[in-house]
Amino acid sequence: MKTNDYVKFVTQQVVEYADQPKSERIKKRQEKKEARPPAMHRWFGLVPFAFLLVYKKNRNRLLKQK
Repeated sequence: MKTNDYVKFVTQQVVEYADQPKSERIKKRQEKKEARPPAMHRWFGLVPFAFLLVYKKNRNRLLKQK
């Protein structure tokens, strides 16, 4: 990609973003945020996330045993 093409592309993206109403930008950002998996799952994988779910499910039973 030539430099001129890249500048043209970036300019189009900036203008497209700036032309959107602020409420639409916020709504789109919120939808994107909700679509992501939980941070624990993204950072550490599924196994620690599964241990956390099991711990939370059995927390009351574990606390009563002490």
